[in-house]
Amino acid sequence: MPILSDKERLLRKIQACSFALVEANLYLDSHPTCREGLAYFAHHKAEKEKLVAEYNEKYGPLTISQNDSSKKWEWVTTPFPWERSVD
Repeated sequence: MPILSDKERLLRKIQACSFALVEANLYLDSHPTCREGLAYFAHHKAEKEKLVAEYNEKYGPLTISQNDSSKKWEWVTTPFPWERSVD
C-alpha cells in the first residue's frame, strides 16, 4: 500500500465524513426523530466542517464555493484537490 501524504490523508478523512453524512441522511429520511441518528449526523457534520477548514487553510479551497479571498481567485493558484502534488 502506498504511503499517503498529509494532504491525501486529510482528503480521505473528509471523504469518510462525507460518506457517513450521506448514510446518516438516508437513515434519517426514514427515522427523522431518532436522537442517536441526529447526534451521529451532527457529529460527522461538525467533523467534516473542521477537516474542510483545515484543508482550506493548508492547501487552498477544496471547492470553488470555499474561495474566500476578495483579492485573488485562489481556486486556480493551487493544485486541484484531485491532482497529485509533490509533497
